[in-house]
Amino acid sequence: MIVVVAPGQGSQTPGFLSPWLEVDGLREQLGQLGEAAGIDLIAHGTTSDEATIKDTKVAQPLIVAASIATASALASAHAKPFGATAGHSVGEFAAAAIAGVLSPEDAMRLVGIRGRAMADEAAKIHTGMAAVLGGELAELLPILESHGLYAANMNGGGQIVIAGESNALAEFSATPPAGIRVISLAVAGAFHTRFMQGAVDVLRDAATSVTVTDPSLPLYTNRDGSRVASGVEYRDLLIGQVANPVRWDLCMESFARDGVTGIIELAPAGALVGLARRALKGTPTVAIKTPDDLAAAIELLEAS
Repeated sequence: MIVVVAPGQGSQTPGFLSPWLEVDGLREQLGQLGEAAGIDLIAHGTTSDEATIKDTKVAQPLIVAASIATASALASAHAKPFGATAGHSVGEFAAAAIAGVLSPEDAMRLVGIRGRAMADEAAKIHTGMAAVLGGELAELLPILESHGLYAANMNGGGQIVIAGESNALAEFSATPPAGIRVISLAVAGAFHTRFMQGAVDVLRDAATSVTVTDPSLPLYTNRDGSRVASGVEYRDLLIGQVANPVRWDLCMESFARDGVTGIIELAPAGALVGLARRALKGTPTVAIKTPDDLAAAIELLEAS
């Protein structure tokens, strides 16, 4: 079984959408997705600078739209259906569209609202996130608590992302525990923590108006790595996820348990296959960064 995965915030780079606009139908599709989200995706994905696309309200719809569009390109080029899907953080909205839980337009409308609401919450208090490389979660948690920080993303492969107020992050980074390296991340707030509760409330109100259906293929959740068979349940998990930790480590454990034979990461790709190479050694992976990578993804699907 091949699982198609969608990345989260921080995976975007300036101009990454440019080659995709040459693929038949994708310029039009990206235009429609941008209208749904209330943002000019084509401009931001081709000419906007790094600081602009770091902005939460720009980054989130840009990333999700890229994943939806590249999934469409892959599906159009290969008749065999995907084996399963999952998304990391905001990438779960792309997974919801791929699995048919939400229409692509509804997924993008909610992502636009999510990004703006999270940006509003991030503006209230100066917060941020950092990757912690090395160390064990159980040993790290009490240290984080003493600094007023949170484990926001348990990514597996030896990586944990922490979040909290910027001064606390700076203090922790200046004197990390032995054997731990701390890398600041290009995100504008303490996502997946209590600092985002206001955004949860906004998203919950918006989500009541969308049509939800049960997933058409196996769909994994960041909550605990389990498969979700109910579209309504998955929608509710999407809402709560904004202020709760991402357990990508448990998703990868489920992939291994369920016999996943390959992982394809949608654009803007790279981070999730990197984690898989460390945590799921020997599992074939393909990162779809440009249209040139579609051939390798098709080859992996055909071999499954």
